[in-house]
Amino acid sequence: MKVAITSGKAEGPSKLNAFDNALLDAGIGDVNLIKVSSILPAGSQFVELPELKAGDMINCVLAHATSNKKGDVITAVIAVATSDDFGCVVEHSAVNKDPEEVRKHAVFMAEQMMEIRKMNINDIIVEEKSHVVENEGSVIASIVYLG
Repeated sequence: MKVAITSGKAEGPSKLNAFDNALLDAGIGDVNLIKVSSILPAGSQFVELPELKAGDMINCVLAHATSNKKGDVITAVIAVATSDDFGCVVEHSAVNKDPEEVRKHAVFMAEQMMEIRKMNINDIIVEEKSHVVENEGSVIASIVYLG
């Protein structure tokens, strides 16, 4: 399985438009996203996000945060823990939390998922995006399953 991690941030005239614009910024705005839970198949290969065909059905794990309060700091994080068997994916987001703390908590949760499964971690891959809201802001981070 090939997978890509991406993130985006944007403003818009409404929460929905800000979210859509963040998806576009991440390169996944013109596809249909199917949210899945948090297991990375064994042998997954991380690749750069290719250009996706408009309308495609794409499985993903998606973290997002949106706010309409000027000055809010919004953060979205994807943390992926890999092993020789399979991996675990965590999505996490927050408003007005230190982005580094949001990142650390996502990594902690990924480590916990691996520990409960008694799996050794080979690597932890993290993608995050933060943004200071001006009007209507949104951030997303996602791992997309490309097949």
